Amino acid sequence: MRNYDFAPLTRSTVGFDRVFDLLDSAFTASQTDEGYPPYNIVKTGETSYRIELAVAGFGPGDLSIVAQENVLTVSGSKNSSQQQLYLHHGIASRAFERRFNLADYVKVAKADLVNGLLTIDLVREIPEAMRPRQIQIGGERKQPEQIEQQAA
Repeated sequence: MRNYDFAPLTRSTVGFDRVFDLLDSAFTASQTDEGYPPYNIVKTGETSYRIELAVAGFGPGDLSIVAQENVLTVSGSKNSSQQQLYLHHGIASRAFERRFNLADYVKVAKADLVNGLLTIDLVREIPEAMRPRQIQIGGERKQPEQIEQQAA
């Protein structure tokens, strides 16, 4: 794989540190990504999203969902106290950790585990101060004064 050096760009920019960190982590994650567990990201509305992870064999007690700053971390590990003798073991139960970078103001609304599918609903809630607002130009308009014409 190719390695990209963003150092020349970071020297000439101010305030874009997070963007370059995201690019760097995206390139390193794509090189080490195992692909487990498989997931979908669905846009369910104008400001709502859903992440679906296939976590067959994991229960609610085996999974951990942590939202910290702009990173959502989903991890799972099976309790190894129940040793069973498998004749065939086809359902993966290895520990995993999956990280999702979230945009600013994206919050976790809820999470559900149904039939081996973990769904995490996300909502983007922009604060009132950050929302676009309509600006009136010039305020109230006054009628121009009419000047009486005098005969020459």
